[in-house]
Amino acid sequence: MSRYKDLYNDQIKDGMTKKFGYKNVMEIPKLDKIVINMGVGEAKENAKLLESAVSDLETITGQKAVITRAKNSVANFKIREGMAIGAKVTLRGERMYEFLDRLVNLALPRVRDFRGVNPNAFDGRGNYALGIKEQLIFPEIEYDKVDKIRGMDVIIVTTAKTDEEARELLTQFGMPFAKPVA
Repeated sequence: MSRYKDLYNDQIKDGMTKKFGYKNVMEIPKLDKIVINMGVGEAKENAKLLESAVSDLETITGQKAVITRAKNSVANFKIREGMAIGAKVTLRGERMYEFLDRLVNLALPRVRDFRGVNPNAFDGRGNYALGIKEQLIFPEIEYDKVDKIRGMDVIIVTTAKTDEEARELLTQFGMPFAKPVA
């Protein structure tokens, strides 16, 4: 069992119950899934870029990436319906906890001038979105083998009903939220 899953079962559940006064164990918020999305707009000219983005995602997550396609045509972006424009991976269960552990303890501290993640990036329903500017912060990616620096979106989906509950859950997991400047 992963370290973060043990942490959740042993400490976080109790801490959340004390803080929010849940009466039923099913009310306690938990992580549902983590979706990592990488948009590759340049893929319309060069298909090799999409392949390298997919391989980067698979290296980072340890799971096969799905190619995302355009839902409809947009003339301004020169995109037709059905064109491959990115890749995504949905993590659940053990892999989700392992990824969150690596994100919080290995990847985020490697970001240059890192002062914490945005504490206001919740969506109102207890989910958190995090933008990463370069895939090089993950130790699995070798600097020499990278053809282009790409960013990605990491969406952490929880069962929390409010942003306050979700923020507390992620804080307990060690998510380094930036302190508001007074």
